[in-house]
Amino acid sequence: MTVSKRRTSPFNRLQDWYRSPLGRKVAGAESECVRRLLNQTFGYYLVQLGPTEIFREALDSSRIRHRVMLPPEQPSGQSGLEIVGLESQLPLASDSIDAILLPHTLDFADDPQAVLREVERVLIPDGRVIIVGFNAFSAWGLWGLLLSVTGRMPWCGRFRMPSQVEAWLADAGFAIEFCERILFCPPLRSAQGARCAPIESLGRRFWPVLSGGYVIRAVKRVATLTPLKPSWNRRHALLPGNAVRPTTRGRSHV
Repeated sequence: MTVSKRRTSPFNRLQDWYRSPLGRKVAGAESECVRRLLNQTFGYYLVQLGPTEIFREALDSSRIRHRVMLPPEQPSGQSGLEIVGLESQLPLASDSIDAILLPHTLDFADDPQAVLREVERVLIPDGRVIIVGFNAFSAWGLWGLLLSVTGRMPWCGRFRMPSQVEAWLADAGFAIEFCERILFCPPLRSAQGARCAPIESLGRRFWPVLSGGYVIRAVKRVATLTPLKPSWNRRHALLPGNAVRPTTRGRSHV
């Protein structure tokens, strides 16, 4: 099944950026975090939107063996089921997917809340969504403000604060299970490598809100309603003969 897109997706350019030196560092940190979160996620179908190459090893280690890829525009021809479709109009049945991975999908979506509503629609009750994004309140967010006019990837995206994404998830019917902060080093080539390890460790401990990236796992909430039989309370007539009888009322409780 293939659904063509009407516009060029930014995820093609994002996938190319992941091959750069800085992109490879980001991919390693994000993939390791996604791998840990998926290791605790079970089910039958796992769907990934956006770049399909970067998180392939993390998905291969998942306990969910049936994986569906939604590549940026055209099927990559790699092994596995691939479907092309819009992020805000997923070509998937309602209540059919156990887990969904959104790597920077909300950073580049025209309507991120519409994407989350679609995710909620296709997930089964208690299904999980894992969101990877760049934090607007960080050095990475500052770089995004300065370089957004250049149109360069990934700075051309619209970064969000994790608290904003968590609020959107709550509105869409999700409960937050976990939020991990990553990428505390500034996005400079000179700041990468072994010298960045102490900064990452200190950042997680002392200033987690300033992380350059975040990974959120949330679960689709289910409201369990158990209908009970109506309880009818019959009332006796207050007056004999043809006097008007009181109406019989009942209450139903859920």
